[in-house]
Amino acid sequence: MDAKIFFKEIYQHQVKDASNLKSFQQKNWDAFSELGLPAIKHEEWKYTKVKNLFKDGLIYDQQASSINKDALSNFILPGTEKANHVFFVNGIYQPELTEISDSTDLLVIKTLEAASGDEDSAFVDAYLGGSYGYNSDGINALNASFSSVGAFIKVRKGAVLTQPIVIHHISDAQAGLRFNQPRILISIESLSQATIIETYNRIGTNESLTNEVIEICVEKEANLRYIKIQNEGAGANHTGTTHIRQLAKAVTHAVTITLSGSVVRNNLNMVMDGEFGESHMFGLYLLDGNTQADNHTIVDNAMPNCFSNELYKGIMDGSSSGIFNGKIFVRKDAQKTNAYQTNKNILMSENSSANTKPQLEIFADDVKCSHGCTIGKLDDDALFYLRARGISEQNAKALLLHAFAADILQQIEIEELRAYIDGLISDRLTLSI
Repeated sequence: MDAKIFFKEIYQHQVKDASNLKSFQQKNWDAFSELGLPAIKHEEWKYTKVKNLFKDGLIYDQQASSINKDALSNFILPGTEKANHVFFVNGIYQPELTEISDSTDLLVIKTLEAASGDEDSAFVDAYLGGSYGYNSDGINALNASFSSVGAFIKVRKGAVLTQPIVIHHISDAQAGLRFNQPRILISIESLSQATIIETYNRIGTNESLTNEVIEICVEKEANLRYIKIQNEGAGANHTGTTHIRQLAKAVTHAVTITLSGSVVRNNLNMVMDGEFGESHMFGLYLLDGNTQADNHTIVDNAMPNCFSNELYKGIMDGSSSGIFNGKIFVRKDAQKTNAYQTNKNILMSENSSANTKPQLEIFADDVKCSHGCTIGKLDDDALFYLRARGISEQNAKALLLHAFAADILQQIEIEELRAYIDGLISDRLTLSI
């Protein structure tokens, strides 16, 4: 299908109703009209044929389907029953479904359109669209063109949230291939602490395609924990950009877990824009069948005395493919930077594959940086050791793979949620070998 023609009429119709975001949307529509969808000739997209996901019969509108509110309880993850729940249906923020358990003195959630015209407008003007500087492609611009149905979240200064913010993305794929474009802008104000969890679910048996952009700004002395869980099943396609900008000294943990899907592309940008910032980035992709997971990360050290640590692990079975492309930039003035990056992969079948490309670009001379990657199979000696003690081959492999993934799972602080994901992984490992 010709995506430019398909989306043009929809864009022209919806932009008439937008007010405060109209110029932002128009700028990005012009960019999308020029760039189009990324193709394999683009170096950053050479493994992910995103244009192939836009098929005839694709359904995209800005009228969310009516889903029974009682049915939403099926999507609540263990350990998050009392959380602050934010719902997107078909990529559209649903204020009437949002439930805030923390005090509104601590947490503000509203439409992005509203935030662009009230007391938060200066923040929206300053930081909305910041990810485009790192992901300057048509898929990012397309999302921004329809951003008026997005959400704005603010954790107020000094707030320590007692419950996580859980953002539920629900695709109603009952009628056909559903396309969603969630847009979220988040402000974590100074001295605050928050946990944000993103999860994805699909209703119906048809394919779905999600194109998400979430941009988060973390201010001085704030602490953010961010968790992204993808487990929609076969037929779910996903391109997502998580852009985290540390505006001052702050601490950020980001965990990205991909358990199922068809074609999955995760962009994670960590911009260290304040001195003495600290960031930790963890990823786990557990793939089988024909699933492809493409993880691209950027750590941009723009200020001195910052620390970052990145560890991504992949397990590929069947005919699946795992891709990792990690970049660390150290700018000229970012002296005393410590930045570390590691990617490890295990191939479980002859038809599975892994492509990994860690990169360093250093323009300062007083730094400690390292990167590395591994691709291999299970250790035969360790497998023999377990087999010699009476453990079956299937259980021995499952134990080794579970141990391989364990240090990523340990980064999830909510015990019930960690145990739930641990169980999903254990079931998958037992069934797949």
